[in-house]
Amino acid sequence: MDRGLFIDGAWRFPEALERFDITDPASGEPVGSTLLADAETVDYAVAAAETAAPVMAGLRAEERAAILERAADLIETRVEDMAVLLTREQGKPVADNRKEILFGAKVLRYYAAEALRIGGSLRPAMAAEIKNIVSYHPVGVAAAIVPWNYPVDLYCWKAGPAIAAGCPLIVKSPPETPLAIGMLVDCLNEAGVPDGALADLPGHGPVAGAALARHPRVRVISATASIPAGQDIMRNAAGNLKKLCLELGGNAPLVVMADADLEAAARAAHRRAFSNMGQICITVNRILVDRRVHNEFVAILADLAEGTQLGHGVDAGVEYGPVLNQSVIARVEAHQRDAVDKGARLAAGGKRPAGETYDSGFFYRPTVIDDAPADSLPMTSETYGPLAAVAAFDTDAQMIAMANSLEYGLAAYLYGADLERLWGVADRLEFGGVGINVNDVSELQAPFGGWKMSGIGRELGPEGLDAYLEPKLVKMRVRRA
Repeated sequence: MDRGLFIDGAWRFPEALERFDITDPASGEPVGSTLLADAETVDYAVAAAETAAPVMAGLRAEERAAILERAADLIETRVEDMAVLLTREQGKPVADNRKEILFGAKVLRYYAAEALRIGGSLRPAMAAEIKNIVSYHPVGVAAAIVPWNYPVDLYCWKAGPAIAAGCPLIVKSPPETPLAIGMLVDCLNEAGVPDGALADLPGHGPVAGAALARHPRVRVISATASIPAGQDIMRNAAGNLKKLCLELGGNAPLVVMADADLEAAARAAHRRAFSNMGQICITVNRILVDRRVHNEFVAILADLAEGTQLGHGVDAGVEYGPVLNQSVIARVEAHQRDAVDKGARLAAGGKRPAGETYDSGFFYRPTVIDDAPADSLPMTSETYGPLAAVAAFDTDAQMIAMANSLEYGLAAYLYGADLERLWGVADRLEFGGVGINVNDVSELQAPFGGWKMSGIGRELGPEGLDAYLEPKLVKMRVRRA
């Protein structure tokens, strides 16, 4: 499958552009390719979006909602083909991709409903003859940067609120995983997004992403990216003071109290650490365990890691697949080596699996590092791969200090039986989302985003609309009888 760029209501194939080859990370077999957008392409897409902006703004809320509902219907009819294609290009098992894609459809339906709730208010005035009318309006041309780990779902996180608010949207999609996105774009187009109001431009961040971020006629940019990429976006966006919504990196701690159900906590840690092979912004990187149950917990987690069956994600029953590419394996090995050199113990994994099944793919065993020093790479940097590091704590104060010690502040997890105590700990954690006896902090109707260096702004929930809307005050003097 060789795809082009979607601009102004049609797929386009400019011959002068570079093409990027996509291979199956489980087998090394070719899957397809995509054209890569450049700065000139971005200009073309922005011009089309500017033409479409008044059309989008002029759609009634019911019309914008209908587009999103129809797109969700189309996604649901094509989910199996999309899921298999996404597995071929990204590696996640089909079951995980099916879940991702269907959640993306739910996001579109949620913002279809939110489109009908964008209203305004009559605010109090300091004088009796004054009426203060506050209304909300689309900000204008919006841009989005989507990552490769959950490309369809996170595309919907941005397209849903942009369309609901009445903004044309230009997306820099990931060159590593653009094929299932192409099917999503077809769904949105067939659902009735006006020509020019949606552009999809696979490309590299320093080229297409930077061109969007610095473009003077793009009014808002929403990106899911690493912290360095987010910093570059922010610098480039400063030229015209773009609105920003940035969901950036994380190094999530999972805390296990002495009174926790250790089996349940270990299963939750295993799934959140190794689902999608740890290539998730809210994955569990650091596991902080009460010293009284530390050894028992590590033994359970190590057994789970050693028992994890890897395979090609298109095969029935496979729950854990490959990582995306060799750079992920190299990073995991570097973090593992740094921790062990500083005194940590390898409790599970730490190597590539043996066997013909794995020889052509980017497979790595789920890895558990015990007694990880506080200054080791897994405890201080985002591994973004199948590695979890464990350290013990003695007091709540020590544990909270350890959890809060980094620049990251996206997600944290707490496991224990004393909910009053856990709630008190959660209040003191510097993270945008805290899960108590759950290993996920994303919720359709609640805001998702980070504190500190993990981001600016929020996605999901009604807060997800904020980046795409501008408030306006109309202050009016009225005639009094």
